[in-house]
Amino acid sequence: MRTYRLAPMTADLRIASVIMLCLPAAFLVAVLAGHRLMWGPLVFIGGIYAWIWLLFRPTSFDVGRDEIEVVWPLKRRVIARGGITSARIVDAKELKREVGWGARVGAGGLWGGFGWLWTTRRGIVQMYISRTDRFVWLERGAERPWLITPECPEEFVRELGSR
Repeated sequence: MRTYRLAPMTADLRIASVIMLCLPAAFLVAVLAGHRLMWGPLVFIGGIYAWIWLLFRPTSFDVGRDEIEVVWPLKRRVIARGGITSARIVDAKELKREVGWGARVGAGGLWGGFGWLWTTRRGIVQMYISRTDRFVWLERGAERPWLITPECPEEFVRELGSR
């Protein structure tokens, strides 16, 4: 089994993440300064961020002989390789041509975009991305396609093509 970690974030997502991480930091500073009412927002935001990190943001895509295992800190999902009809690398322009207009449903901005991408041309796409420049598009026949960003996307796609 070969492990492909989630790709490093592009600069735009890194900047968005830093900005979003300032929010709980600001609440923490307020709590430490004696503003007790800020405990609620701090715990709420902290819970959402933990939920994203532990259950929405995958850590790796493990390619085995017969399956791909998507690994999160607190869960795993197996995709049969036989159910993947094609795998290819797409850039942002190709993605726009493929899916049309899209709206994210799930977590976005903090460490990437995770969950569903609702699109005008392809309907719902499973999305687990940490970059905005190079994606791997997994076509799955009658199932929803997947849009992911593993490290070394060329190797990932090449390995899926070999059996």
